[in-house]
Amino acid sequence: MSALVPPFTFETATAKVRFAEDAWNSQDAHRVCLAYTEDSLWRNRTEFFSGREAIIAFLQRKWTQELDYRLIKELWIYTEHRLAVRFAYEWRDMTGQWFRSYGNENWDFDEAGLMRRRFASINDLPIAASERKFDWRLGRRPDEHPGLSDLGL
Repeated sequence: MSALVPPFTFETATAKVRFAEDAWNSQDAHRVCLAYTEDSLWRNRTEFFSGREAIIAFLQRKWTQELDYRLIKELWIYTEHRLAVRFAYEWRDMTGQWFRSYGNENWDFDEAGLMRRRFASINDLPIAASERKFDWRLGRRPDEHPGLSDLGL
């Protein structure tokens, strides 16, 4: 497989999405931020910010509030240097209430394959613990675990 840099093919775009999923599931903000340019622009829900330090602060705050976080991403469409991704993640709050958050992301990459813009729209759905579908141990989703389409999401 060629490097995961633009121009993307279906194979490299799909691999780029899985690498992003794996990084986010590590819940290591310093690891995640390395996929972004130094001045990467973000919109996440209603928050707008820029730069790796802001990304790290955002992710650290996120993962102290969204406990037992498990994420699945899926490629929606790609062009030479942009990817559209849909995702869902499950998490619980401090009271024990579970949620499944659904969203879409638009990603724009520089020539080195670093994301220079990330725009995310996300909706949260409260669910019962018995409705959870993301049932792997914390960390990387096992290859044999179904993806979003396979789960009917």
